[in-house]
Amino acid sequence: MLPGFPHAEPLAGLAGGVLIGLAAAVLLLGSGRIAGISGIFARATGVANSSLPRVAAWAFVLGLPLGAQVVMALNGPLTPSFLSLRWVAVAGLVVGIGTRLGSGCTSGHGVCGLSRLSPRSIVATLTFMATGIATVAIMNVLI
Repeated sequence: MLPGFPHAEPLAGLAGGVLIGLAAAVLLLGSGRIAGISGIFARATGVANSSLPRVAAWAFVLGLPLGAQVVMALNGPLTPSFLSLRWVAVAGLVVGIGTRLGSGCTSGHGVCGLSRLSPRSIVATLTFMATGIATVAIMNVLI
């Protein structure tokens, strides 16, 4: 919730979506690269080579948590009710393995791949969504 704006959640979501789309468009137009975070992270850490300069990859990767810090400074910290740092680390590892197996992540497939009508990205995004829905349903039963 934005301070002073109790009904701003849809606007915050819209603003976030616009910023993600803008960042993806700037990266595509500026360097010809798809804004897949897993690929950009691999380039930043030297695991993969690409035409994206390493310094630009680091700027993109570091901008993600810095953006979250700005949002928390404006809205206050998040207080998850069921996650511990251990579970966040496990989830991050599982997501990282999944992005390597799926040859891309939700940002690469979901944001950039769908806009290009890539069949592989359509299947991947449907899989992400179905898995997310199933996970939420299971968590609602267990917690």
